[in-house]
Amino acid sequence: MSSPAVTFSDDQAAAFDSVTDMLRHAGIDLDDETLRLSSGTESSGVMAVVGKAGSGKTLLLAELYKALEGAGVHVVSGDFESRKARERRTLAILAPTNKAASVLRLRGVPATTIHRILYTPVYDPEYERIAEWLAGSGERPEVEGLSDEALNRAAAFYERNKSIPGALAAAGLRGSDFITGWKRRDEPLDIGFVDESSMLDDRQFEDLKEIFPTLLLFGDPAQLAPVNQSGSMVFDGLSEPRKLNLERVHRQKADNPILDLAHALADPALGFQDFEDMIQDTAQSDDRVVWGARVEVDLMARSPVLVWRNATRIRLINAFRAVHGAPEEALLEGEPLICDGIELPLKHRKKRLDLEARGLIKGAQVIYLGPGRKPGFSKLHVIGAEEPQVSAASIVKIEKPDEEEPFIPFAARMGATFLHGAAVTIHKAQGSQWNTVQVFGPDLYAAARMGRVEAGQPLWKRLAYVAITRAQDRLIWVVRNRLSKPTYPLRVDDLRQAPAAALKLEGQDS
Repeated sequence: MSSPAVTFSDDQAAAFDSVTDMLRHAGIDLDDETLRLSSGTESSGVMAVVGKAGSGKTLLLAELYKALEGAGVHVVSGDFESRKARERRTLAILAPTNKAASVLRLRGVPATTIHRILYTPVYDPEYERIAEWLAGSGERPEVEGLSDEALNRAAAFYERNKSIPGALAAAGLRGSDFITGWKRRDEPLDIGFVDESSMLDDRQFEDLKEIFPTLLLFGDPAQLAPVNQSGSMVFDGLSEPRKLNLERVHRQKADNPILDLAHALADPALGFQDFEDMIQDTAQSDDRVVWGARVEVDLMARSPVLVWRNATRIRLINAFRAVHGAPEEALLEGEPLICDGIELPLKHRKKRLDLEARGLIKGAQVIYLGPGRKPGFSKLHVIGAEEPQVSAASIVKIEKPDEEEPFIPFAARMGATFLHGAAVTIHKAQGSQWNTVQVFGPDLYAAARMGRVEAGQPLWKRLAYVAITRAQDRLIWVVRNRLSKPTYPLRVDDLRQAPAAALKLEGQDS
């Protein structure tokens, strides 16, 4: 095994060696840093690295990525693929959501979403020459309207971030200048790493196996299984040699109280009241855990309150809008939204690809920036997306307490649909992380009283584990159904850093 740059624990080292063996069978020898060009028939199948929060899965993924890159494997980002690179060995690092991919990118791992690998961009030939040059597959181009200084800015950006669209934006171009459309991937890729694989359903898993003959999953078996999966996760059926368990818990910092609380839930004797007592005790000695007497409304615009029950979610959303003075017939700039899918007929498949490739996939967290130029269009900032600002035909639904039908302040005839995002269910929060997370404790108490069990564990414990581990730095455990008053109005000025890339629907410009 080639010496990694960090010191692994025994279980991490064993997992690294097992993955190295799998890659060797696929023609990539990390020990000697040698590659065998793919004949298109290599297949090492599927392997999974599983472990609870803090067990070192992300560190292992990052070190494997560095080792593969050091051996000459080309990373496929989903934003551009050089024709000349198709004869090279490739790696794609994927996550189910924009937010999960952005968490990896912040740690130096060039991750993208599964949708961005399923759909590939079609570049204008003039600007494709710049992309080829940036990717190291072509000569420095001369492009009318772009100065040497602009090209230098693009090269400097790409050196730091490995994003072609980001580099072209640094040169002063917009996505609509150089991407003419999107197409479904026709040919398989090579090696795939998938983070947060506990979120995958069976259909997504089958799609990934078709694309990647060598597939490595990273997942947390203590999280909530996807809806309609009967409590199981896609890696549950793998045999033990193919399922690598990381048992040791590594502290993100010396003594992490949030991780301590999450792992305490594994104790079968721990009851709900015992757990809340533990939270309260921790809050008295560590300011990273807060015993909250009310929901902090200022946090809800960018970090939703995590709840279990839909009724709670709807009440909190309406309370959030009321304290900000939001009118029923319109959205305020800065209101958070959650993409709930795409409402388009089958004949508009290309438009669906446009929306999904831009990051408007089900569950995406979005900030409303204001109305578009035509009725029903919205300017949006997609949290965690590599190109976050878009303008799209939108159908916004505001759910009301005790009313079956949502109120729709405005809507296009078809396009991306959104629910309000000031509060979300814990299921929808999987794959995301925020610096500060508010968990609505009364909902978890209700789940505990129901006594439901999922995959052999009380449901409230699975809910609490997922909710707690969404917090990177600070956890607020809210114990009362009360909402604070805002200390400042909603804002979007920090998000207005680049022009929105227009998405055309129904033959119109936004």
